[in-house]
Amino acid sequence: MKVYADTSFLLSLYYLDAHSAEAERRIQRSSPSLFLTPLTELELANALQLRVFRGEASPAEIRAASRELENDIQSGVFNAVPMPAETYRVAHRMSTKKTSTLGVRTLDILHVACATLLNAERFWTFDARQTQLARAEGLRLR
Repeated sequence: MKVYADTSFLLSLYYLDAHSAEAERRIQRSSPSLFLTPLTELELANALQLRVFRGEASPAEIRAASRELENDIQSGVFNAVPMPAETYRVAHRMSTKKTSTLGVRTLDILHVACATLLNAERFWTFDARQTQLARAEGLRLR
């Protein structure tokens, strides 16, 4: 199964939080092929560093999580793909149609646009507004 997992989902895989058990269950149950775009990789790296800034994690913990991510990238857990060329055009359309009613952020829209253009069979997120946008765009969530 081809899955686009957003940063909220991936962060739960690499750093223990309230959603980590559910993220692990989905991975174990599905053995998905996970897309990894440069956008997701950057946003995940930044989210890990923000844990240090906020005092939620030590630099050593984040280095360990980053090594685990890098090992998973190297071992083929992820299907590393570029952002599709049409991402910004599709995201702009989504923004025009949905932001005023759903209150989604630009990065949320970009993730949903990438998932749509990559023909993801599932979209995994723990973000409520992004879930609404993904549903509105016809993506399957589970």
